[in-house]
Amino acid sequence: MATISVTWRKSAIGYHYDQKDTIRRLGFRRLNQTLELEDNPATRGMVNKVIHLVEVSEEVSK
Repeated sequence: MATISVTWRKSAIGYHYDQKDTIRRLGFRRLNQTLELEDNPATRGMVNKVIHLVEVSEEVSK
């Protein structure tokens, strides 16, 4: 199963509530937190919605 590493880099203050909600639903609790998320279309869509707030790096796990 492939995973992606997503790091929350920029605060969501001043952005629309649905983008703040997306950050929370991805599982972020604090700024500069890094999460290993399953690489699937739903996760990719959520990340693309807040791509200006996060940093993404792809990883392949065996």
